[in-house]
Amino acid sequence: MDIFITGTISIDESEFSLSATRAQGAGGQHVNKVATAIYLRFDIKQSSLTDKLKSKLLNSSDSRITSEGVLVIRAQNHRTQEQNKRDAIKRLVEVLREYSYEKPIRRATKPSRSSQRKRMDSKTKSGQQKQLRKKIDH
Repeated sequence: MDIFITGTISIDESEFSLSATRAQGAGGQHVNKVATAIYLRFDIKQSSLTDKLKSKLLNSSDSRITSEGVLVIRAQNHRTQEQNKRDAIKRLVEVLREYSYEKPIRRATKPSRSSQRKRMDSKTKSGQQKQLRKKIDH
């Protein structure tokens, strides 16, 4: 099953692995018996992402990306394994969306002739008002 990142980018569920471990923190006796925390491992180099996106991810300073090029996400906010799986996948999608965003190319534009003329007229008017405020020499 495909997971859609953007309109053009999607990854298959087989491209990442999920493993369960015991969650840290409070939870009483239940926390010692059940493995609810989820580790999601996504190998960037072996993925079907574009080369440009791969290099962006690999060159980033994100501490979740190991030196081998594996993105590791730990999800343990919820009490059930299923919710943590959904949370880990959601966070993977968010990371990939963040790095796939491209700023639109800025094209320089020229102000119209009438807007330039209006600007100059307002500057002239403002200057004339200031001239009228000056002290009159006799």
